[in-house]
Amino acid sequence: MQTNTLGEIKAVAFDIDGTLYRTWKLNIRIIFHFLLHNQFFLKYGLVRAKIRKIPLTGTFKEAQTQMMAEKLHCSPSEAELLLTKIVYAGLSSYFYKIKPYKGSVELIKDLKEAGFKIALLSDFPPEQKGDVWGVKNLCDVVLGTEETGALKPSPIPFNVLAEKLGLPPEQILYVGNSHKYDVVGAKNAGMKAAWLVQPEKGILGKKSKLADITFWKYSQLRELLLGKQ
Repeated sequence: MQTNTLGEIKAVAFDIDGTLYRTWKLNIRIIFHFLLHNQFFLKYGLVRAKIRKIPLTGTFKEAQTQMMAEKLHCSPSEAELLLTKIVYAGLSSYFYKIKPYKGSVELIKDLKEAGFKIALLSDFPPEQKGDVWGVKNLCDVVLGTEETGALKPSPIPFNVLAEKLGLPPEQILYVGNSHKYDVVGAKNAGMKAAWLVQPEKGILGKKSKLADITFWKYSQLRELLLGKQ
């Protein structure tokens, strides 16, 4: 782990997918859903990849729906229905039995109690995960791409987050598992970043030159932010 001027942090914001729970736990559960709609998900992935690279005209929802309609060769209204059925509502039920990362929820509760502002910033609607393992009610700000208007690593979602928190970016620590999207996006917006790596990589000493913190279990992040407890 490496740290740089963490003392000025006033808020800690978290990505959700792959950060508050292990991605493989979801992937196992949705395998049949994915296979049933594999062509849709492949096109959906291509659309999301394109959106990350281009400036959007109109709202994110409109742009995504229009691009999916073109990929699926259907009307925008039909594409919107399919997006809701297969992705947004379609994936919601799979989160109910997934357990969060060990120590993640406890850390968020203790950070809140210690006076930090807490936020969630995700590329997917946070409400898709219900109460997000009890974390949602503790948050000062909860944002998904539909509210921010852009996908990470665009600085736009992070700028919106800082504005909603009422803090300068340098006083916000963003925690995420994707170096390409979470760490790069947060740093480009002027925030501090904590990168959650897989345990096997952490044990082998995997680090980031860009992130302020590299960690592989939440007890490490706890010690850095709150000290030994």
